[in-house]
Amino acid sequence: MTDEAAAQRHRAKMEKRKAVQDAEVASKPIDSKGLLMVHTGPGKGKSTAAFGLALRALGHGWKIGVVQFGKGAWRSGERSMLERLGEDLVSWHTLGEGFTWETQDRARDEAAARRAWAKTQELMADPDIRLLVLDELNIALRYEHLPLEEVIAALRARRDDLHVVVTGRNAKQEMLDAADLVTEMTLVKHHFAGGVKAQEGIEF
Repeated sequence: MTDEAAAQRHRAKMEKRKAVQDAEVASKPIDSKGLLMVHTGPGKGKSTAAFGLALRALGHGWKIGVVQFGKGAWRSGERSMLERLGEDLVSWHTLGEGFTWETQDRARDEAAARRAWAKTQELMADPDIRLLVLDELNIALRYEHLPLEEVIAALRARRDDLHVVVTGRNAKQEMLDAADLVTEMTLVKHHFAGGVKAQEGIEF
């Protein structure tokens, strides 16, 4: 086959592909909708993906909110970077006291989760916030630090233009059912198993 023939064949194939894709897009009746997105699974990258989405939203001039459940012991690079943008664009709240195996105090963990959930409700009511990242909320629900039914009901009742991203492994089935988008991070290989500790700039 000559180069020209190969190019024409490719062009014809892509034209057909474009027609199918255009028809698929045209068949969707909803132009915009506030989404509930869940990043879960045993693999690395759930929070990383959420903050990548936050960066994209900021690039479009959106104001974002972040509430971190459970985390708190380390100051992460994403927090340091995003807070530099100022409170007009980023409302950041790290309200945990560290991982549950570090605090070893269920009452403290529950109290921290309630504070984080109260802040979440406050940010959900702020009409200026377009995207809200609820980092590790799935963990708070897994350990029953918050009432699952109340959380799911509030997320379902959020205003139409608010996008919410929930991260953390072991997402409850009720969370998956309520979500518009669920991504499961699959663990294939992790450097920690090879003896490499969490590193600044990679894990935090």
